Amino acid sequence: MALALAAERRYLLPALVALLAAMAWASMALWSASPYARYLDHGGWLDAAAIRAACKAVPQGNVVVPAVLHSGAWLLMIVAMMLPTTLPLLNVFARITAGRAKAGLLLALLMLGYLAAWGGFGFAAHAADSGVHLVTGRLGWPATDGWVIGAVILALAGAFQFSALKYRCLDRCRTPFGFVNSRWSGRRPTREAFRIGVDHGLFCIGCCWALMLVMFAVGMGSLGWMLALTAVMAAEKNLPSGRRLAAPVGIALLAWSAAIVVLNAG
Repeated sequence: MALALAAERRYLLPALVALLAAMAWASMALWSASPYARYLDHGGWLDAAAIRAACKAVPQGNVVVPAVLHSGAWLLMIVAMMLPTTLPLLNVFARITAGRAKAGLLLALLMLGYLAAWGGFGFAAHAADSGVHLVTGRLGWPATDGWVIGAVILALAGAFQFSALKYRCLDRCRTPFGFVNSRWSGRRPTREAFRIGVDHGLFCIGCCWALMLVMFAVGMGSLGWMLALTAVMAAEKNLPSGRRLAAPVGIALLAWSAAIVVLNAG
């Protein structure tokens, strides 16, 4: 009986994470197929009548409403793409806190902290992207030259794959037991659980932020690219030889950027 219960608990967490990720993927797919698919990207937020009405009703709505829409799409992306890659960390933390009465709450706080860190990054990325659109619009930059920004993003993502910061953060993400053990004392469990989630999210951002920015080049609503980037980041973080993938991925991104320049600059 005890063995059956232990086995049930061991499979419960992966099943829960898989369910959350599947729900996020399904929501993204439905959103992409809906008349509001353009709200997954970075332009056209204010085209729909309902959104225009919301912007008028909310103070500073022209800024707040697009930011909220983008943040919602971004959080769906994080749950779909990044939450499954944290399963080793979640398993370690679940084992350490298994004997506590509020083990489920502590695990939820860890995931909430992780999502909060990525949510903050998404908000900052949205602000930066909006700033780029504002500046290029005021400069009268032709929309047909948007490939320049895409090529720059790809080159930046490719170059970052070779940086020392990338590897330092990736090493932290690849050692979940040491990561939890260095931050968990159990004296202030709720605060520590949330802090572990935030810290792990920050290190995850540190190793994956440039790859996530590729979504700004290919379009946030592209489910195919989301799947490809999810596979790359999951492999880097969790496969035994995942650390070795950083360089080949970097070379591929740099080559892609160069190809865009060659094809469009002529």
